[in-house]
Amino acid sequence: MISQIFILSSKGDHLIYKDFRGEASKDSINVFYEMVTALSGDQPPVVMKHKDHQFIHVRQGGLYWVASTKTNPSPFTIIEFLNRLAALTKDYCGSLSEKSVRMNFALIYELLDEMVDFGYIQTTSTDILKNFIQTEAVSSKPFSLFDLSNVGLFGAETQQSKVAPSVAASRPIMSSRGEQGGKNEIFVDVIERLSVVIGSNGVLMKADIQGEIRIKCFLPTCSEMRIGLNEELNIGKSQLKGYSSAVRVDECRFHQAVKLDEFDTFRILKVCPSQGEQTVMQYQLCDELPCAPPFQLFPSVEKDYVNRVLIFLKLRCDLPPKSTALNVSITVPVPKGSVSMSQELSSPDQTAELQPKNKALLWEIPRFPGGAQLSALFKVDVPGLSSASLLEVGPVSMSFELPKQTCTGLQIRFLRLSPTQTGLSQRWVRYVTHSDSYTIRI
Repeated sequence: MISQIFILSSKGDHLIYKDFRGEASKDSINVFYEMVTALSGDQPPVVMKHKDHQFIHVRQGGLYWVASTKTNPSPFTIIEFLNRLAALTKDYCGSLSEKSVRMNFALIYELLDEMVDFGYIQTTSTDILKNFIQTEAVSSKPFSLFDLSNVGLFGAETQQSKVAPSVAASRPIMSSRGEQGGKNEIFVDVIERLSVVIGSNGVLMKADIQGEIRIKCFLPTCSEMRIGLNEELNIGKSQLKGYSSAVRVDECRFHQAVKLDEFDTFRILKVCPSQGEQTVMQYQLCDELPCAPPFQLFPSVEKDYVNRVLIFLKLRCDLPPKSTALNVSITVPVPKGSVSMSQELSSPDQTAELQPKNKALLWEIPRFPGGAQLSALFKVDVPGLSSASLLEVGPVSMSFELPKQTCTGLQIRFLRLSPTQTGLSQRWVRYVTHSDSYTIRI
C-alpha cells in the first residue's frame, strides 16, 4: 500500500508529488532528500526508514522516483512499480529528464490517477492506460545516447531519405497530429555494453559484453512481429558447427511475452508489441571478444625536469575504415599535487584539461575515424615530484560510442509485421555499442 509518490531532481527540487492516503505530511520529501544526501557512497540504499515511515526509491534519468509507505509491502513490488512508472513516463513524454517531467506534469499526474487508487496499484499496462489518458505530451529534445545526428544511425549509407532522424524514437507514443504524430513506426535497437581490461603489454586480459534487443513501437495495432536473428547464432559454449562465421553468446533471457517456438530452429523471435518501449531479449558474452578491441593505446611516462611529468599517448582506432567512434573520452590519473598542465594535441578538434580534484587529466575526441591514429603530449607540473609519484599515473580509462557496430556480430536479418499494416508503416533497425568499462593498464 503506497502512501505517497514523488519525483525529485538530483538537486532535490520537487517535480511531482501525489498523496494517496493522507498518512504523512509533505515534509517527508525533505526528510527523504536529507537522508539520501547524508549517506556516503555513490549508491544509497534503495529502502530507507525514518520513524514509522519507509522510503523506497530508484534512480532513472537523473531523477529520484520515490514511494513512501507506513505499511510493510513487498519492496520488490514497489521497485518494479517505480521502474514501470519511469518507463511509462518516457513512453508518454518521449524522453526521461527533468525538463520533460516539468513540461508534462499534468500528463504524469493523470498517469498516477489511473495507475494507483487510494494507494493500491491498479495497472501499469500501456494498452489499458492509452484508453484513458487524454492529456497530450509536450515534446522536448534533451541529450540522448542515441542522438547521433551526424551519422547514419540506422545502418543506411545510401539516400538521406532512407535514414531516420536521430531523435525519431525520442517522442511520445501518443503525440498530437503534428510533424511526426501520424507516422506508424517501430524501432528495434541492438545495444551492447563493452567491458574490457587490457594489460600494459597490450594483451587482452578480460572482456565482457552485455547486450539487449529493445523495441519501441508507435504502431496503433500489431498482432505479431517476427524478428529474425543470425541463423548461425549459437548459445552456450557448445562446439560451433557449420562453415559460416558463427555468432556466439553465453546466455540469453527473453521477455515473458516473447514466443520461442521458432527460435531454436530458425532463430526467430515472435512478440506482440504494445505501444511504448520494451526489452525483448538480453544476452551476455564473457571472457571473450570475437573482434579486436576497438582501441589500442601506446603510452609513455617519464620524468622531465625536477617537477614535471611527461605523458605521451598514442591512440589507435582499430575499427573498419568506414566506421567512426564518437564522444571518445580518455581519463588518465596523475600524481596527487598536480597543479598545472600544458598539452600538444594532434588535431584542433581535440580538447584536454587537468582536473586537480579528481587527480586526473581528461582528453576528449569528438570523432575518431576507424583506422586513424591520434597522439597527445601532456606536460604536468607536480611540486615535490619523486620517482614513486610516477607510479600514480594510470591506469587509463576510456568511454566512447560506436554507432552501427556490435562486438558480438549479432544482426537483425528481417523484421516482419502481421497482419500487414494499413497505410505506410516504417521499420527501423539500429546498432550501437558503448563502453561500460574500458581500462588500459600502463
